Amino acid sequence: MLTGLLAMATGSLGCSIPVLQGQECLEARDAVKRFYSYHFDSGMAPTPENLAAKRQYLTDALAARLSSGAGTGARRDFFTDSENYPTAFQISSCEVVSGDRVKIEINLYWRENEQNSQRKITAEMIKRGSDWLLNNVTEN
Repeated sequence: MLTGLLAMATGSLGCSIPVLQGQECLEARDAVKRFYSYHFDSGMAPTPENLAAKRQYLTDALAARLSSGAGTGARRDFFTDSENYPTAFQISSCEVVSGDRVKIEINLYWRENEQNSQRKITAEMIKRGSDWLLNNVTEN
């Protein structure tokens, strides 16, 4: 009887829902979602005003690089690596590089002339204190 109860208790504990991603990815994915939602809603043009409004989401190194004009063109958006701004995004996979650094793949989508297209980019996120901040964006 006692063995049966122990087996049932052990079995019920074993049926918990597994965590498919580590805490780093869960937190960083949330930060990427907040940033890109804000970025898509507030304007993608690489202006000093837009960059200043997004400063809270960026590492100091990335903010300094973008303020100096590195990685941008007259209309090229660094955060989507595009002059033709996408209309939607979807967060995809996450890779933990270290305890305070992750890479998150993002799918970007365009709808033009009755056609859909997509492209992937990778956002590098770094944890500073309790915040995950965008440190770089690269095209896949």
